[in-house]
Amino acid sequence: MGDVVAYRMEGVPVRGGELRVGVWGERGPVIVAVHGITSSHLAWTLIGPELGRDHRVVAVDLRGRGGSRDLPGPYGMAAHAADVAEVIRAYADGPVLLVGHSMGGFVVAETARRFPDLVERLILVDGGAPLPLPPGVDPSAGPAALEEAIATTVGAVFARLTMTFPDRDAYLALWRQHPSFGPWPEGADAYLAYDVVGQEPELRAACRMEAAVRDGQDLYALPGMAPEPLPRPAVFLRAPRGMFDDPDAPLYPPGRASEWLPGVTESDVPDVNHYTITLGREGAETVAAAVRAAP
Repeated sequence: MGDVVAYRMEGVPVRGGELRVGVWGERGPVIVAVHGITSSHLAWTLIGPELGRDHRVVAVDLRGRGGSRDLPGPYGMAAHAADVAEVIRAYADGPVLLVGHSMGGFVVAETARRFPDLVERLILVDGGAPLPLPPGVDPSAGPAALEEAIATTVGAVFARLTMTFPDRDAYLALWRQHPSFGPWPEGADAYLAYDVVGQEPELRAACRMEAAVRDGQDLYALPGMAPEPLPRPAVFLRAPRGMFDDPDAPLYPPGRASEWLPGVTESDVPDVNHYTITLGREGAETVAAAVRAAP
């Protein structure tokens, strides 16, 4: 996927402080990339260097995560969209292409809806269309029902946010047991090395639980919601396997994205799961190609 390009971390002034961003590349069109619900900008650790050969890839740490973990709430898609808008203004003179993975897809979609003049196109990577509530969850029960939905769909991912680890090897060992990471993907080491904070023997994941729980409430299709087209052209890249590499439980069944986001161009990325669509070599190449194919 090309030679390694320049990479640096910088800060962008936002509400309450500075948002951490990682930047690959020094010239060319700006691309702003947004990660998933408990992740960081190094979810793009393979894609950033490839696109950075002829773009500037500005990947954010959303507030409550990574180097932005100490930015204050409130959280939620509207708050993240406002932060992304500040990032666009800091790095570009005009509208940019936004790419979002998982919850990052919801963030970039909200950014396009709230700040359409800042957005040229969208690449949604297995995220951005409202998710179905799990069977048995009562949507009329309010926030408690949504917390139950979060626990049902991504509870195992959230569980690590309450854990402590004696050293980085112990944190890495936890992830090496994850069914989505066998064989171990090329991008995982850098991603996970960045994902811990604190001091031994009490390291913890960088993502704040309160941020993840609040943000998760914005991801589901609730009563009264209706399909809504995006204000800018968009491509949806679907992972055929889910968060635990299960081919029978993709995050998105075929057609759901185009149903809820009328006009989006939906396509499958072969032989990837929800994680390896960005952290695996084949998935990263497909995402990068989709960005390059955008007019």
